Amino acid sequence: MADAQAPKFLTVAEVADMARVSRMTVYRMVHSGELPAVRVGKSYRVPQAAVEEMLSEGLDRPGSASASGR
Repeated sequence: MADAQAPKFLTVAEVADMARVSRMTVYRMVHSGELPAVRVGKSYRVPQAAVEEMLSEGLDRPGSASASGR
């Protein structure tokens, strides 16, 4: 039986869709340590909570795409 509190993980493609960025941007964020991820075989899985936190904080972070894009 699955634990209801188990963390959910997203693929790089799912993160890219949520953040409306390219997959390469997500890979760069993972490799730089800006976004935590777990390597599973040859691919990465990103905790959904980390993505949601990044998206909510990204609007206020200096140098973020939304802040510097206008």
